[in-house]
Amino acid sequence: MNEQTPIALTEVDSMTRGLPAWTYFNQELTELEYQRVILPSWQFVCHVNQLKNPGDFATLDMMRDSVLVTRGKDGEIRAFSNVCRHRGSKLLDGAGSCKGRIRCPYHGWSYALDGRLMGVPSEQTFPGMKKADFGLKPVEMEIVLGLVFVRLVSGGPSLEEMFKDFIEMARPYRLEEMEPIQQLWTGSWNCNWKVAVDNNLENYHVPIGHPGYHRMLDSDLMGEINEHGVAVSESVLKERPSTVWSERLYQKMAPEVLTDLPEKTRRTWLFFSMAPNIGIDIYPDSMDVFQILPQTAETCVMRYPVFSRPDARREAKVLRYLNARINRQVGHEDRDLSERVQMGLRSNGYEPGPLSNYEHAILDFHDRLRAACPVVTLPQAPAHGTLAAVNTAMLESESGDAAAA
Repeated sequence: MNEQTPIALTEVDSMTRGLPAWTYFNQELTELEYQRVILPSWQFVCHVNQLKNPGDFATLDMMRDSVLVTRGKDGEIRAFSNVCRHRGSKLLDGAGSCKGRIRCPYHGWSYALDGRLMGVPSEQTFPGMKKADFGLKPVEMEIVLGLVFVRLVSGGPSLEEMFKDFIEMARPYRLEEMEPIQQLWTGSWNCNWKVAVDNNLENYHVPIGHPGYHRMLDSDLMGEINEHGVAVSESVLKERPSTVWSERLYQKMAPEVLTDLPEKTRRTWLFFSMAPNIGIDIYPDSMDVFQILPQTAETCVMRYPVFSRPDARREAKVLRYLNARINRQVGHEDRDLSERVQMGLRSNGYEPGPLSNYEHAILDFHDRLRAACPVVTLPQAPAHGTLAAVNTAMLESESGDAAAA
């Protein structure tokens, strides 16, 4: 079934290279990655402060799955598959509050906030049905620093195990106190999800691709990454004022206004990434989550919520405005850069180039993809309709080789 020779991770010229171009525009691979990479990973849903009262809920929509999290009457936060156990209708959209029960909009089945099926219209027409057997299906959930994550396929390290000592780096920013400061933004980019992730995993492009950041920040281009694929880099406000007014004003105001934070924290931006598709950007005034979700082989969905500690002072509002203005431009730049790459990957003249040491987090990401989907090591895509079978055969071969060793 597979007569191709996998590409060696290190070429004869000793330069490390990324994935072959075909892996960025193959729909069968996108489906496989969703199953084997996205579903077993932690995915962000909301901040715990969006679930203050019983019945408050938030949802996460992905390529084929939807999850809801809600606070029960007992104060517990739980996560469930966001589908009715009757005929599969999606139950809730967006975020909001339920008044006591979660009610299906199709036939009116209703569920308690702890997931139990409570009401079935015309229940007598379902002979032999036991409501206790048809509660909402629970989903694994974990909360760290006030951020609520779910994992649809259980197993693997917890969030605390993944972030390890990096949690202490974020603690001075008091993320647990933050609340959403705008409606959740979602949008579609015209690139494979891995293109957007690759872009988010390296700072090598910052001096050229993000001139605003380069004017106002001393950026750590290397950063560090742990064994779980969680990476972090620090950027510090420059002493030299930017030539652009909004950047210059932010440089001046952040250290002066946010006196409730430690001095270093007021000047430092932290950029975290978590394999395979999450970015968490923490600023003195606010934070955002940059979640990159597969959609099709050549499009992805960006999910971008922004949070801040409650602070009604005019100066704090100005800081948040300036941050949003600066990072809105950065978002436009990242989208343009990623979509340019997607166009270039289809060129007959492209083959994977070498990766810089600054791009070590991309190598880690690609190695995780190679482990879950070894089919990506092939120089060309398998014949149409065979990719999943080829991947299974490669996994079985690797398992057999490991057992023999």
